Amino acid sequence: MSNYQLAQLNIARLLAPIDSPTLADFVANLDRINELAEGSPGFVWRLKDDAGDATAIRPLGDDVIVNMSVWQDIAALKNYVYYSGHLDVMRRRREWFERMAEAHMALWWIPKGHIPTVEEALQRLNTLREKGATVDAFTFREPFDAPDAIGQTDTDLSGSWVDCPA
Repeated sequence: MSNYQLAQLNIARLLAPIDSPTLADFVANLDRINELAEGSPGFVWRLKDDAGDATAIRPLGDDVIVNMSVWQDIAALKNYVYYSGHLDVMRRRREWFERMAEAHMALWWIPKGHIPTVEEALQRLNTLREKGATVDAFTFREPFDAPDAIGQTDTDLSGSWVDCPA
């Protein structure tokens, strides 16, 4: 069992205000999809405000929402995203969100028990945008193993991978 868990951030630029008729179906599905995530195998934590919602947290402006969560591993998150009821909502994303030209989702490994901040997550997304997929921020398409996976190296205090001495 790994001493690391997978953190993820995804952002979306709204096509209309969150309380508009355009986003009504999206908003109507939030509680169901959040409950589905929280009940999924491998789920650890998700970003939410005191009301249990993350859509009011807007560090990138009023027209951008953030979603952040922590999972046991890549397989657990992938199963939720692509093999659960979440997929039906995700297929409709173009009804509610602009197509983004740059990366809008980032994955990275965190020590088990660490809860990432929004600022930390946004830094990871910027790293992915600037450098492409690396051990510091990656995607489902270009994943990296947890640092304590066989054949991998450990992390230094800054979160960058360092080689272990032979």
